This record gives sequence, structure tokens and C-alpha cells, in this order.
Amino acid sequence: MTTGTLVAAVLTVAVLTFLYRDNPIYKMAEYLLVGVSVGYVLVITWTNSVMDLLLEPLSDGGHFYLLAPFALGLLMFARFHPRTSHLSRIPLAVLIGSGAGVAIPAMLGPRVMKQVSESVAPLFAAGGSVDISGLVVLVGLVCTLAYFYFSRVRGGVLGVAAKSGTFFLMIFFGATFGYTVMSRMSTLIGRMEFLLGDVLHLVR
Repeated sequence: MTTGTLVAAVLTVAVLTFLYRDNPIYKMAEYLLVGVSVGYVLVITWTNSVMDLLLEPLSDGGHFYLLAPFALGLLMFARFHPRTSHLSRIPLAVLIGSGAGVAIPAMLGPRVMKQVSESVAPLFAAGGSVDISGLVVLVGLVCTLAYFYFSRVRGGVLGVAAKSGTFFLMIFFGATFGYTVMSRMSTLIGRMEFLLGDVLHLVR
């Protein structure tokens, strides 16, 4: 057993002690994970961003236009002093604006347009039969929108649709929660395979 495997096994068992209750061993492993993650991110950021994208192009290539983002980066540290903290809003505004400008067009297609196209899918298949999945999506969409329609008193057909919309929402939240639980179970199974296979050699 290598030293890395032994350290990973000890930390895995330390994390699993949380199943009993919150304890100092679990907190030690949690703090160690956070510290190592922060250190790793700092090293990667310094190497791949500061050195490769800023300092080396400035010193070797003379790309002086990079002084503008460098100055914006320095302004981020102005937040640590009360008199200059307002200057940190400038790089934050640039960061949020540029991030939104990149993220919105990238997410508009796979998130918004994909959902809209699935909502307006044809109800009839090629042979003329009714597409059950499209019908369920249409009913669920109308009922869910009726639940969020607050401009009229919920009575009659609107009340029935709004109440049906709650069931569709509960199904959605239940499926999302189930997906989250399954992802956690997959992580637990992976860790148990590591302990029983790589460490204890009880399973292959």
C-alpha cells in the first residue's frame, strides 16, 4: 500500500465518521480538504493565469494592454481598506458584466430554447397516434403556469389547474432530490469500493 493510498483511506474513514455524528475527526478532514483545495486553486491560478497570461506576455512580448486587467485585479484588494473599498466596485462591475455577457448567450440555447422547444413538441406522432409524453408535458406546463398565475382568484378550472400544478412541482422537486441522493450514493459506493478493494483487498 502506497503512502497516498493510506492517507486517502484514513481521510475517507475520517469523513465517514460523520455518519455517527459531527466530531473533531470529521472537522479535521473537512478543514484539511478546504485548505488543500484553496492551496491548489491558488497555485493553479498563479501558474496558469498570473504567470502565463500576464507576467510572461508583459515581460517577453511587451503586451502592455494587459496592464488594464492587471490594474483591475489590483483594485480588488482595495476592499480591505475602508477609504478605498468603493474602488473595488469597478472590477466587480466589469467581472459581473463580462461574466453575464458570456454566460447568457451560452446558456440561452441549452437552457431556455431547449426547454421552450420541448414545451411546444407536436402532440401527434408520425403515424397519427397521440404522443403521450408530449401530452403530459403540455398538461404539466399549463398546470404549473396556472399555479404561478396570481392575478385572478383561484376557482373553477383555474383552481383545479393550479392545484394540479402543485403535484407536477412536487414530482419535479422529488425527482431532483432523488437525483441528488443517487449522486451521493454513487460517491459513497465509490468510496466503499476504494476501502474494500484498494485498501483491504476484500473485493476486486
